[in-house]
Amino acid sequence: MDATFTLLQKALPGLQKNILLKNYTSFKIGGPAEYFLVTHNKNTIIKAIALAKKIQIPVFVLGGGTNLLVSDKGVKGLVVKIENHHPIAQKNNSCIEAGAGVLMKSLVSFSVEKSLQGLEWAGGLPGTFGGAIRGNAGAFGGETQDSILEVEALDEHLQVKKLNNKRCQFSYRNSVFKEKKWIVLSAKLQLKKGDKKELGRLAASHIAYRKQKHPLEYPSAGSVFKNVDFKKIPARFQTVFLDKVKKDPFEIVPAAWFIIGAGLTGKKIGRAEVSKKHSNYIINLGGAKATDVLKLIALVKKQIKKKYGIVLEQEVQFLK
Repeated sequence: MDATFTLLQKALPGLQKNILLKNYTSFKIGGPAEYFLVTHNKNTIIKAIALAKKIQIPVFVLGGGTNLLVSDKGVKGLVVKIENHHPIAQKNNSCIEAGAGVLMKSLVSFSVEKSLQGLEWAGGLPGTFGGAIRGNAGAFGGETQDSILEVEALDEHLQVKKLNNKRCQFSYRNSVFKEKKWIVLSAKLQLKKGDKKELGRLAASHIAYRKQKHPLEYPSAGSVFKNVDFKKIPARFQTVFLDKVKKDPFEIVPAAWFIIGAGLTGKKIGRAEVSKKHSNYIINLGGAKATDVLKLIALVKKQIKKKYGIVLEQEVQFLK
């Protein structure tokens, strides 16, 4: 008899045991969560985290699982999966509010439908709103921080905080929530009125670009490494990559170019492969293990450091 499970289940109806996490990640990799709970509102999220801390078991909050690699052995403790149903609300003419579990594609569609400009850059962006805030997701010159008005989050002391944009301490693919492991619960976005047809066209063009350029036909966790600040590239290599510089929002060189330059495109370990379509993706060819992916990540980092003197920063989180 599992006394911990009985205790948790009594307080958290719907709690399950030994649920395979590969079914909840875009990588389709990962062993079982010891205890697993799907939540639909912030009160249940807070209650679950508080109880896990009280009985001293590990707790992990899972969003869309799009930037995550889970250990083959699974995860001890409680995994709380955040889901929200119909929680997007228009607060006034140009402000919308949404829960952390809202899918980004739903949020983009809502903003376009309401003729609100500011999220069209996120067309095709995977994952949840909460995850996008946590990692300050960005693409096509836009970033999540650009339109954040206020974020509601749970801090390490289980206190609910409301933070304005400045207090979120957004930086390149980072935020106070990521640094301090605070849980995003919901947020308000300040957008502006735009042309519905044009916004829809822009969002659709970004979706089409992703389908064309990214290996979406295979399970993956998106870009494995952060793009590289051009200023941090050793001077002797800057001229080599000068024609690869992009604004994102400052001058960067996509990490894929270094991986291509090191001859690692198509490199396979087990059933994991550095994608031939987009070299900053590691794809699951079917049956890949977390250990395969970790070995590939380590190999790429080692070879890029050796060839270019650059330490690639990993975007994908490893959960064990």
